[in-house]
Amino acid sequence: MILSLTGVIHIDGRNQISMLWLWLFSAFINSVMQEVLVRGYLYQMIKNNYNIVVAVLISTGLFTFAHGGAFEAGILPVLNVITMSLFVTAVLEYTESLVAPIVIHFLWNGVGAIILGGVSLAEDYPHLFNMVISGNSILSGGSCKIEGSIVVLFMNLILMLGFVMAKKKRDKNL
Repeated sequence: MILSLTGVIHIDGRNQISMLWLWLFSAFINSVMQEVLVRGYLYQMIKNNYNIVVAVLISTGLFTFAHGGAFEAGILPVLNVITMSLFVTAVLEYTESLVAPIVIHFLWNGVGAIILGGVSLAEDYPHLFNMVISGNSILSGGSCKIEGSIVVLFMNLILMLGFVMAKKKRDKNL
């Protein structure tokens, strides 16, 4: 929304996607599998056996390396993957459930990539709409689309801090 309001992205046309539901289901299963592995299993195991800091560092590292294309794209896409992992981990800690992280991950992949065409998933994923990127590449994300945008970085950081503070406030009141 912010990127659209600043005029650096807009939708230009629509594509036909055969079996759109299957593509969305595939993105959902992908999100479920990543979240169950990274935050549902590894994060919880490391947190229980060591501490939350070690769990956050290792699970975020694994999540980032699982999105290896970001390394080819540049520092902002890598930072966006890292901050997305930190944000989703903060949501997990706040909700004490994997449901919200799965939903957030799916919205990014399903809506951001398959519907809006603004996220660079695997090249064979179709997109319903054609997102056109223009203007300053740091703001718009350039060829990386929104995955390379500094706006996404700041949104991830703000949301992460919001959930961390909300959890601390809730835990303090218990």
